[in-house]
Amino acid sequence: MIYFSEIYRKNVVTEDGIYVGKLEDFIFLVTENPLVTKFVIRNKTGQKLIVPIDYLKKINSSFIIEKDFLTSYLEENELYLVKNLLDKQIIDLKGDKIVRVNDVVLQEKDKIYIAGVDIGILGMVRRIRLWTDYIYKFIRFFNIKLTSNFLSWADIQPLELIRGQVKLKKKEEKLERIRPEDLADYLERTNVLNARKFLRMLDTEKAAEVISNLNINYQTALFKQFKPENAARLINYIDPDEAVDVLLTLPAKRREEIINFLKDNTKKKVLHLLNLSKTPIGQLITTEYLTIESNALVKDLINKIKKETVDYSTFDYVYVINKEEQLVGVLSLHDMLLQDFDMPIYKFMTQNVVIAHLTTPEEIVAKKMLKYRLYALPVIDDRKLILGIITLDDVSACLLKKFH
Repeated sequence: MIYFSEIYRKNVVTEDGIYVGKLEDFIFLVTENPLVTKFVIRNKTGQKLIVPIDYLKKINSSFIIEKDFLTSYLEENELYLVKNLLDKQIIDLKGDKIVRVNDVVLQEKDKIYIAGVDIGILGMVRRIRLWTDYIYKFIRFFNIKLTSNFLSWADIQPLELIRGQVKLKKKEEKLERIRPEDLADYLERTNVLNARKFLRMLDTEKAAEVISNLNINYQTALFKQFKPENAARLINYIDPDEAVDVLLTLPAKRREEIINFLKDNTKKKVLHLLNLSKTPIGQLITTEYLTIESNALVKDLINKIKKETVDYSTFDYVYVINKEEQLVGVLSLHDMLLQDFDMPIYKFMTQNVVIAHLTTPEEIVAKKMLKYRLYALPVIDDRKLILGIITLDDVSACLLKKFH
């Protein structure tokens, strides 16, 4: 077996010793047994040359090719190894989880095939060539056992959405075993068009579970793209409280079209909640909340807590914002205390924040808090800016007053 990291950037020379450039990538055919068909060279001028693998003579300290080689081009059903596989996320169908490709394992018989991928730390270490010896010495000194974590090609499925399509080799039912929140986390890092194509591979109930775990902005973007009948079919499987939150972000005409396609029992619940949504909750908002930018460190957060929360009556969560002050995450004090002082906030914050809007009814706010066991919810506007928070005590008191 050959690890791609061991031959990446090797000198490419002709059989008579003429330097051509450096090996930059492989091109492989997307099949059940992925065959390497071409390789990519970057020459002295920075130009990329695509050369059929048939011109390869042998691999040793250099990548040796025939002197009379010809160039080619990328064909249909061919993909770049570096661009489309290395460092990308894949679904490990055997382990039912999403992992990262740190190296690619090649098998050389009469031809070169992709045998699988290395998702272990050793795969990452192997690619840091200048520091590999030092890292190995460090590992041996502390008696750390470090091995490759190999997944064969038959057990994995690339999740990177290539050329606007999702390529699946195995039965789609295997995706059903993966947690909806993990799939949602992946989809939030791709565009809405690709997400729609991916969701179509799941049954309606599973797709609805995944959508329920997406943030509200992404949900809104998806439902704007769905046909009304398709949107209604998904909403039939989504918690009515969450469905109303999405519907409230859509234009009135679009909202009405979707509601008309809902099942009678779902429609009744949704219409009831929409009617309740006219009740403002602005009077329940408190400004006693703390925000921190996602790239700040734990020690920065601790200093901010000491300075800004002295007079707070309650303090349960820290809300994470980006440079535009948009809400992007949340963390509890317990989450923070488990981290090192130099750990960036974005590495351990919870990204899928449970939120409320000014139009969210008190009943729905209370249900969300009880469902997710939260003591407070952030209230955001259409630009995802925090307007304040609502505490469980305040919303409970409001409901008691309302119904007595």
